[in-house]
Amino acid sequence: MIKVAIADNQPVVHFGIDSFFKGHPQISIVGHYWNFNEIPEALANDKPDILVLDLDLEGLASMNYVKSLVKEFPFTRIVIYSNLSEQTYTPNAIKAGIASYIHKSSQLEKLEDAILRVNQGEVIFSDDVRKKLLAISKQNKSERLYRKLSSREIEVLRYLSDGKKNNEIAKLLDLNEKTISTYKLRLLNKLNVTNLVDLVNKAKKLEIV
Repeated sequence: MIKVAIADNQPVVHFGIDSFFKGHPQISIVGHYWNFNEIPEALANDKPDILVLDLDLEGLASMNYVKSLVKEFPFTRIVIYSNLSEQTYTPNAIKAGIASYIHKSSQLEKLEDAILRVNQGEVIFSDDVRKKLLAISKQNKSERLYRKLSSREIEVLRYLSDGKKNNEIAKLLDLNEKTISTYKLRLLNKLNVTNLVDLVNKAKKLEIV
């Protein structure tokens, strides 16, 4: 039996996945996590084979947190299950060591398939992700600007787009405010804009946030 844990903010997601896999001959839900900070201890205790993780989980401020999780708990493979932009986050998620990225708009059968195949050692992504990544590779230089951004820069940009101030972002990412200002300048330069409004608008146009 494949042991699966769910880490998500939304009760409906926990309920939906629980209901879908109830009585499944190969998959058993063994844990429910609501905050990233509880995951290390929970994984040590529950030892799930698969962790279904939402990138919007409370307490998960950086993709580096996921990378650390992968390193600390190699016995648990991570499947990202999120509403965040696939084309933006999948490349960095791959670098972090996750095994699959499934968008929440997908049918639960795709999540089921991912869990079964990931448990066999595969690294897989949905057809939508593959198509989008292929399309991105054919885009012109301007459209591919976001690929120059690091995981941290994408995270800072996301918070800026949400209207957060530098000091708020610094607190969320456990960095000093000067560092956030540096990231902001890098973002302006890399996306070829001169102010925050244009930065956010361009990020939305390119589907970075």
